[in-house]
Parts: sequence; structure tokens; C-alpha cells
Amino acid sequence: MERLWGLLQGAKRLSPGPSQTIYKHVEGTQQGRLQEEEEDREEVAEPPARLCPMELRGPEPRGSRPGRQNLGLWAAAGRRATPYLVLMALLIFTGAFLLGYVAFRGSCQACGDDVLVVSEDINYETSLDAHQGTLYWSDLQAMFLRHLGEGSLEDTIRQTSLRKRMAGSAGMAALAQDVRAALLRQKLDHVWTDTHYVGLQFPDPAHPNTLHWVDAAGEPGEELPLEDPDVYCPYSATGNATGELVYAHYGRPEDLQHLRARGVEPAGRLLLVRLGLISFAQKVASAQDFGAQGVLIYPDPADFSQDPHKPGLSSHRAVYGHVHLGTGDPYTPGFPSFNQTQFPPVQSSGLPSIPAQPISADIASLLLRKLEGPVTPQEWQGRLPGSPYRLGPGPGLHLGVNNHRVSTPINNIFGCIEGRSEPDHYVVIGAQRDAWGPGTAKSAVGTAILLELVRTFSSMASGPAEVFSSSAGMEGYLSLLHLKAVVYVSLDNTVLGDDKFYAKTSPLLISLIENILKQVDSPNQSGQTLYEQVAFNNHSWDAEVIQPLPMDSSAYSFTAFAGVPAVEFSFVEDGQVYPFLHTKEDTYDNLHKMLQGRLPAVAQAVAQLTGQLLIRLSHDHLLPLDVGRYGDVVLRHISSLNEFSGDLKARGLTLQWVYSARGDYIRAAEKLRKEIYSSEESDERLMRMYNVRIMRVEFYFLSQYVSPADSPFRHIFLGHGDHTLGALLDHVRLLRSSGSKALGTASSGVAPVLAFQESRFRRQLALLTWTLQGAANALSGDVWNIDNNF
Repeated sequence: MERLWGLLQGAKRLSPGPSQTIYKHVEGTQQGRLQEEEEDREEVAEPPARLCPMELRGPEPRGSRPGRQNLGLWAAAGRRATPYLVLMALLIFTGAFLLGYVAFRGSCQACGDDVLVVSEDINYETSLDAHQGTLYWSDLQAMFLRHLGEGSLEDTIRQTSLRKRMAGSAGMAALAQDVRAALLRQKLDHVWTDTHYVGLQFPDPAHPNTLHWVDAAGEPGEELPLEDPDVYCPYSATGNATGELVYAHYGRPEDLQHLRARGVEPAGRLLLVRLGLISFAQKVASAQDFGAQGVLIYPDPADFSQDPHKPGLSSHRAVYGHVHLGTGDPYTPGFPSFNQTQFPPVQSSGLPSIPAQPISADIASLLLRKLEGPVTPQEWQGRLPGSPYRLGPGPGLHLGVNNHRVSTPINNIFGCIEGRSEPDHYVVIGAQRDAWGPGTAKSAVGTAILLELVRTFSSMASGPAEVFSSSAGMEGYLSLLHLKAVVYVSLDNTVLGDDKFYAKTSPLLISLIENILKQVDSPNQSGQTLYEQVAFNNHSWDAEVIQPLPMDSSAYSFTAFAGVPAVEFSFVEDGQVYPFLHTKEDTYDNLHKMLQGRLPAVAQAVAQLTGQLLIRLSHDHLLPLDVGRYGDVVLRHISSLNEFSGDLKARGLTLQWVYSARGDYIRAAEKLRKEIYSSEESDERLMRMYNVRIMRVEFYFLSQYVSPADSPFRHIFLGHGDHTLGALLDHVRLLRSSGSKALGTASSGVAPVLAFQESRFRRQLALLTWTLQGAANALSGDVWNIDNNF
């Protein structure tokens, strides 16, 4: 967060000449807030005033001219008026000083509802060398875009796609060396590598995974050929699972609850679920919670584009996806995998205990035709040919999963451009390098954009304070992330289409993203900015564009596990998902055809958006993170709880503590906003203190009352577990259920329960309340002057 040198120099060049204050409306939630900007004007030449010399004389002798006496009277009056004249001059000076001070302070930004709007009238510089002259924000943008345009982004994407990048392979090691060499060529301040030895699962060629019908005697019979035998679910439980088949839609907890409501019990069965909406890991975890024996995951044609002019996924292709409901190496939970031999033989609680296997649409169609039972609801219907889509159950199946674990070296490559102010605070940008198959959309595009941004920033006169990395092993850097990381920007899955734009992000970044969208041209709407594209006929642009970070995003763990605000940008097809992600058909040619030749333009737009975001985060004097946004998040959830207040009151329970904690957080955010607005921004020590309080907000929402080993995603809004606000809401809903069936949603990430439990509710309320109250206390800043009512 480096203040540009031009702002400091501008303070020294303040002219005593006339100036004009311009009031500009600042986009934000507070209507009517004005931003004052001082615009220096050239002094107009005026004729010099005539100065008359004054002479001090003694008393005049008698007989002198009458005019002398009058002058004496005027002199006496002047002496009497002198104190008043001096006082008036002081008042005029003080008023002028305060007016000029307020006008100059227009650049001092308040966090909270308003986010810094960088005006083209404010001077910014990117170098300490005064002879380079002053750079306005528009100049800084032009410099960035000019250097970015000199690269070969499309060629880098194509070349990266052609390389073998399976984790732990020789091709992956070669690519890591090439990325490191590329960073070294750019003469970054620091470039380094670390190696983790991660426990990965791979298919066993000698014992492939199998799927069989079960005969009348309950023994495995005819084999169903897995058309894509190399595709598997990493971290699946190994072993055998036998049971009748049931169709469970997307495998969400509410889908499994619907099965039970229709009289089809998931427990003891194998579940057939569709790809999409939630991650593989969440599907398997839900199935396990409801007592299923195993899971088969297939891609339904209804979830992909039906445009005949665009390529589609082959019906014999299966889709790859891991099923670990956690982060990092599941065999060293909570610890880095630098050397596995030094850690006890423990496993993550997020590893499933049931086997899972991807299958193709062809095999799924064959299975569905064998199902009996009630017909599925209309919204559960897919587009597999000749399949009636019944719930089941159907004939018995036997699934055998024989994946084996291999300790695999993983190299993380880091490069750093150090800033001049607060160089110990980092803006981190990362991209995944490895891929299962060609991985063009999955990782090649992000890797190429990352390398182009490194080249661009190193080509500029001086760069923002950033850490560029092609991968991130978070568990080895928790101390670093908690104390020093400001924001993480993920470049994974950025280009999956060109119709719609999404920002999957923390609420803290929404206002900043809105401002950046106004600075980037739309790649598919000529003459429009990205903001104009997404806000067209949509008064609530953020409801259309902003999404929570999904669990299968690499950015998710930074926020839900490490407490760092993160963002992942994505261009996607309108209403349909990119069909080739995590398959062997995720090639450059298929992505290029899917975008009908627009891949370079869309990738360039992502690079522009990401680059300008990084400049703002690293050069703005104060971090432009909107700490007040989380108050809105809590209010939105509480409004869902309000309808149950009567049910709780009847049991002698209340949600008042959550309301109070939310109020304390709102007041703390407003207090910080006012402190910043009334402070002197030239005080670097004070500004650093404010930045530290702002950048730690996300971390405050990690529950300190649950174990990271047992509940790695401790975030009370985004995480999974009984400590989350989503879990509390799911539990409270049981007050109005029949009490005879389990209920759950994908938000809570906990096993369903049969009925409302007062003791569990009290514990959930305590976990949530004290975490939210702790966030409010920390944000207020003065730990010794907090009015704790609990």
C-alpha cells in the first residue's frame, strides 16, 4: 500500500495563487457524500501595488498646518484600532488556512461506505526521481496498458497448453524451472522456490477401478466398462461399496432430504449424482452424512451449452475432481508438508470414508434406464437420451476404488516486487500451474496472465508491492498470511466463456471491484466498460456479478482457512458451464472455438482488470477495503433468523446477543471511518495503523473457538461447520420441521440432525456471537476501552 510520490510532491508545490475547489460525487452507499479536490490554477499577473514610504515624526510645533492635527487624531485612532485589525487578520488567515486544509485533504479517504476514487486531477508519481515528472492516474493507467500490450499473451497460453503438467511429473518440474527463469529475467527483487512433499492419490494401473452389476446372489457380475479409466476422484476412500442405485440430482443435502421425503432412503445405497452447483467434495460429504455407501458422478448434457455451433463434451468422457473437504495435504492436516516423515500419521477430518468415482454420460444413461420408483421432479430432469429419470432404487451395483497414495514433490515458485512504503505488507497474486490433461482453461490461461503481469510491472519504472506466485502452499505460510497478506487474487478459471462476468470475492472487495470495472473496456461490447456491460438494465449490479467464493476455488482457502480477503474473476458462457474443465478435452483449440476466436481479447481484459486492481491495492495510501460491508452480510442473515424469534422465545431463547454483536461491529466500522476521515494522511505511522486494522478484518471472522485441524474452514460466514452462521440458520429451521426427518443445506457443511436441540443451539450461538463480537472489538482498535456487555 504505497502512496505515490506525486502526492507528497504535490503538497510541497501548493501555490499561494487562487484555487478552485471542485465537488465530485463519490460512488458509494452514502448518498450525497462529496469529494473535494484542490485544482491548482496559474496565477494571473496583476500590476504591482504602489507602496508609500512611512515616516515616524515627533510632536509638531505650534503653528503648524491644521492638517497635522488631523493626522495626529487619525494616528491615535489607528493605534486604538490596531488590536482589532490584528485579530481580524488572524481570523481571516485561520479561516483561509482551514479552507485550504480541507480542500487539500480531499484526497484523504474514509473507509467504510466510501472507497477511494482516484481522480485524474490528483497528481501521482511512480518514481522517486523528480526529473521524470508528474504522472496522473490516467498516465499510470496508460503506462500499464502500454506495457501490457507489448506482450504475447495468446502465444504464452498456447505454448503452456501443449506442455505435460501432471503434478509430480517431469514435465511439471521442467515448467516450474521455466517459470522461475522467467521471473529471474524480469529482475524482480526476490525470486525463490520451496518444495512440499504432498501425499497425492493416483489410479493404480495394475488394479484399475471397476464397476459391476450385482447378481441375484449379491456377488459382482457383469462389468460396466469405465470408458475413461484414467479419470478418478483423488482422495476418495479406497475399497469396495455395494448397494442399490438411487438418483440424487446434484447430491446436495436438500436433494437427499427430498429423496427421503419421497420415500427413497439414501442410506445403504450408491448414489448417482450430476456434476455442478457444488464441488465433488461437498457431494461426497453429503452422501456420507446421509449414510450412502458410495457415489458416482457424471456430466449431464443439460448442464452444458446446446449450441450446435460450439463444441460439446463427448458422451464417453468423465470429469476429474478431488473429494477432500479441506485444504492442503490431507495427510498432514494443519501443518506444511515440507517433510512428511516428521509428522504423526494423522488424516484430515475432511477425507471421506466412502468411495467415489467419475463416470461418463453414456454409463450414466445406461444406469438410469435400470432405475424404478417414482419419476423425478421436473427440475431434476436432464437430457440423457432414452432415460426416464426415476429416483430408484434400481439393481445392485458394486464399486471398487483402488487408488494408491504417492508422496509427490510439489514446487512453489515465488517472485516479489518490493514497495517503498510498508514493504512488509503483501498483495498476492497466484495461478495454478499443474493440470489433469491439457488444462488450458484450468491453468494455462492463468499462468500466462500471471507471467504477462510480472513482465508488465517489472517494465514500469517502479512496481507495486506484490508477491507473484504460480502456486501457494498456505499451511507453511500461515503466520505470513495472517500478519502480512492484504489480498489474494486468483487467476484460475478466469476464461470459461465470454458472455457473462462474475467476481467471486469477499465483501470487503466489492466497492473496489465496482470502481475498477469502470476503468476496463468490455471485451465483447464495443464502446462500453465492463461496468456498463454488467449494469445494463440492472440497477443492482452486484447481485448479478458478485458471488461468494466456491469451495473448489483456490481462492476459497485463502479466505475461509487463512482469513485473507480473496477474489477470482471469471468470464463464462451465459447460463451454461464450460464443458471441458477437468477433462482431457480442455485444449487450446476447444477453448478457442468455444469463444469463437475471442480468447485473446477476453484474456487481455482479465489481465487489465487484475493489473489495475493490483495497482490500486498497492499504491493507494489507505487500503480501499470496505469494512462496513460485513455489517450488511450479518443483517441479511439475521433477517432470515428473525422469522423464528417467536419460536425461540417460546422456548426461553433469544438471538439478542447476535443482534448486539452485529451492532457493535457496525459502530466499530463507522468509528474507524470517522477516525480516518478526520486524520492527517501525511502521518505515515497513523496510516499504517489504520491499514493494519483494515487488512485484519477478514481474519477476525475466523472462529478462534474451533480447531483448524477439525474445522479447517473456520470463517463464520464462508466456512463449513457448526460454528458458522449458515449452520445456525439450518438448525433453527428445525423448529418448524416435523422433527422426524433430517434437514440440512450445503451452506452448513455439517451432518444433518433429526430435531432441534437446545444445547446445540446455545453452543452455536456462543461460537457465532463471540467471534462476531471479537471482530467488532478488534476493529475498534482500543482493546482497553471496550464496553463488553456479555
